[in-house]
Amino acid sequence: MTKGLSWGWTAIKYLAVFLVIYTAINWWRQPVMPANPDLQLTDYQGQTVDIAAMSHDSPVLVYFWGSWCAVCKITSPTVQSLAQSSPYPVVTIAIQSGDNQELRQYLKAKSFNFTTINDEEGDIFKAWQGQVTPSFVILKDGEMTQGLTGVQPEWSLRLRLWLSSVF
Repeated sequence: MTKGLSWGWTAIKYLAVFLVIYTAINWWRQPVMPANPDLQLTDYQGQTVDIAAMSHDSPVLVYFWGSWCAVCKITSPTVQSLAQSSPYPVVTIAIQSGDNQELRQYLKAKSFNFTTINDEEGDIFKAWQGQVTPSFVILKDGEMTQGLTGVQPEWSLRLRLWLSSVF
């Protein structure tokens, strides 16, 4: 009994250390909102997307990803599900994923129909000081309320959007 209890406390300590390190790394790698961000962009289909205006009605999830990103292959279906079933707007920014035609073909092949800005040269991501994909930003009233990186479950994104709408 004592051996099992000791093992349990050891496991809890390791988990706590892991969570502290994971949180610190996520905080360090998260995108940083530029001083004067361009939040009125054009999607790959030529439509204007005014993220600032959208964020006045409710929080907006901005998802930075790439067709070449292995982890994004896991997160993009989650973002697609969220975009289809959530009351919160989702805008994605495809980083260095080809020209508009290549991006269109990729999105069609994957059955993704979320709003997508084509960041062909990666300039938008650089402006946000993005370090890793996938990265997520939540904007409310034109201001960044949260930034995240890595794999995020749908429930976590929904919770973060809801929290941004409440606080």
